[in-house]
Amino acid sequence: MTALHDTIHRVTQRVIEKSSASRAAYLELIEREADNQPDRTQVACSNLAHAYAGALEDQAALKANRGPNLGIVTSYNDMLSAHQPYGRYPERLKIYAREVGATAQVAGATPAMCDGVTQGETGMELSLFSRDVIALSTGIALSHAMYDGALMLGICDKIVPGLVIGALRFGHLPAIFVPSGPMPSGISNKQKQQTRQLYAEGKATRAELLESELGSYHSPGTCTFYGTANSNQMMMEMMGLHIPGAAFVQPGTKLRQALDREAVHRVAAIGRSGNDYRPLGRCIDEKAIVNAAIGLLATGGSTNHAIHIPAMARAAGVQFDWSDLTELSSAVPLVANVYPNGAGDVNHFHDAGGMGFVIGTLLEEGLCHRDVLTIGTGDLSAYAQEPGLAKNEDGTDALTWREVGESGDDTMLKPASAPFQPDGGMRLVSGNLGRACFKSSAVARERWTVEAPCRVFETQAAVVEAFKAGELDRDVVVVVRFQGPRANGMPELHKLTPPLGVLQDRGYKVALVTDGRMSGASGKVPAAIHCTPEALGGGPLARLHDGDVVRLCAAKGELSTTADLNSREPVSDPRSEDGMGRELFAMFRMHADSAEKGGSAMLATGRM
Repeated sequence: MTALHDTIHRVTQRVIEKSSASRAAYLELIEREADNQPDRTQVACSNLAHAYAGALEDQAALKANRGPNLGIVTSYNDMLSAHQPYGRYPERLKIYAREVGATAQVAGATPAMCDGVTQGETGMELSLFSRDVIALSTGIALSHAMYDGALMLGICDKIVPGLVIGALRFGHLPAIFVPSGPMPSGISNKQKQQTRQLYAEGKATRAELLESELGSYHSPGTCTFYGTANSNQMMMEMMGLHIPGAAFVQPGTKLRQALDREAVHRVAAIGRSGNDYRPLGRCIDEKAIVNAAIGLLATGGSTNHAIHIPAMARAAGVQFDWSDLTELSSAVPLVANVYPNGAGDVNHFHDAGGMGFVIGTLLEEGLCHRDVLTIGTGDLSAYAQEPGLAKNEDGTDALTWREVGESGDDTMLKPASAPFQPDGGMRLVSGNLGRACFKSSAVARERWTVEAPCRVFETQAAVVEAFKAGELDRDVVVVVRFQGPRANGMPELHKLTPPLGVLQDRGYKVALVTDGRMSGASGKVPAAIHCTPEALGGGPLARLHDGDVVRLCAAKGELSTTADLNSREPVSDPRSEDGMGRELFAMFRMHADSAEKGGSAMLATGRM
């Protein structure tokens, strides 16, 4: 067995040391909660009657306390293609529970907004804080103290991190995350990207653009590019919170149903009353968090997780920041090349070996922690296999796992011993403009350094207008400020990718610097995102003027300007915060912490 890489060992030990007090407090909390959870046979009969009244098929079993009762927390809606399959899940999961003498009830539902629908629109300003709302909703769902385990139904951007954060506050319960899988592949990503750029240049009509987009996003299931949703599923595998290999099996297949059944059977088996107790709060520890970060880097995953990983970690009493992430990046090679980094999507990735190959090659080279407590029967090595179906003697299907073997497509997956690039897909850049993240895996190395006069904007709409007017046809660093958590909820600025990509294709040196987000769809344009301190409150970006020379260099980790910022007064945010429900989130904005800490109002209270 290969020894753990020195850098990964060093970072993990540092995370353990700085988390010592907070992790101990968290473990004390979940131990206390486990001891305080009432035996349902001792709960007042009126309380039980309320809980059991609607469970007609399971009422007798619940009254007799025959087996574990599982809480289903669902983020179903049929506006998100990824979450549409969840509509029929509860009735199926209840049947699977009865097969092993358990019962299941829908404990509650969470919101599930779609960043794809709100891109470039005002509603995007609610997106990041929807993660806090999802965590709160999960807490409400599990607060009834009627459950011995939980099944978490969620896939997309803020939804999985929100479910993780909420479930960790009930970390004495075992919990398994149940994905529903990606939609089949549509038109090629290259074709979709070309149409977007043609539309940005006025060379394609709106009708042509809509047809192109519908050719990509066309049916139930997760969007197939490797954005935040699919990066979420990767992390659940790296942390051992899925049934092994469950991440990228398509909806409606027999294998998908077999994996869902196994999730129910497994969570029923790992409760406190059995002999294999695996509470979520013990599964998600310092090593699991480091594994999540390693998976993000090794696969070139979503930049949003530079925010979500620290937030999820804090909910488990673990302290993890961008310095840890960038040091891991120096040691973790890029082994996957999925769109927007490469040409193929997650279906191609899965067919080439998927997460089983990724985890296997990382373990083989000592590049992630094998010895983590997973929801499965062993350690992380079980996740280095791929699931399949075999026939029982009676002709029924049986879930099996097999070795993945070599990559099925070396343009999509390469071994860690011969990777696409020797370091990970994300870097920390810092200087007198603050600290920010740079997704290096999506940007050609010759574009890692840009030094040019800046043009400063307060909205992405203003950037698009300036582009259309020809005002950006030059070497330029586009600065979009007042996009941080406290200013407007830190929306994604993905609408900037087509115009900036056009400028880059015209031969100009172009970069983006912002305290906002660029999402898992971060593409070929060099970008320093999540810049902290944010502009609101006097951060460095609030002191920049048009024409100031800004230098962004991923190779040396630089984000700086030659301007004398100390001699200037910061400008203030000129925009209104009302409309589209934004006023409801004023409290969240007011109390939000920095992007590096997770951009959360809830976690900023000091109680976690």
